[in-house]
Amino acid sequence: MVVAALVLGAAALWGSSRLTWFAEDRDAGVRGIVHYTENGAQLAGSLVPLALLALAGVAGMVATGGWFRRVLGGLLALGGIAACWAGIDGFGHASGFPFGPLVAVLGGILMVAGGLLGIKGAAGMPRLGARYAAPGTKRVARDPDVELWEALSEGQDPTTGR
Repeated sequence: MVVAALVLGAAALWGSSRLTWFAEDRDAGVRGIVHYTENGAQLAGSLVPLALLALAGVAGMVATGGWFRRVLGGLLALGGIAACWAGIDGFGHASGFPFGPLVAVLGGILMVAGGLLGIKGAAGMPRLGARYAAPGTKRVARDPDVELWEALSEGQDPTTGR
């Protein structure tokens, strides 16, 4: 759930940065009337960095555990609040194009949810390297060759049974 929320939040923030937030026809003097547009990245420059933060948060949530995962979840939740703020602020600039800021707010909400779920489930989520975290626990191996390699990894000689 954490990874899905963060990936979807990152996709929404990146997509919002590409959507048109502002458009108007301007008098350009000699060139006449030109259609001027600004996308989300131009009006809210924080959207793409926040999307990258959410993607980096996926790697961090998978690779870490314990208190570090809780701290990372808090940072991701704060980043999600910043994304929501950028989207809400974008409603003031959006002239007839409220979909871009709305997608930014949705991405921020997903990022906040991913961060809070990461904080809540920090202890129960698996992490990289967990196989070597508790060397005293015995695992049931399905393959005899795997048992031999695990015995070697634990420093035992599988040929002598010690």
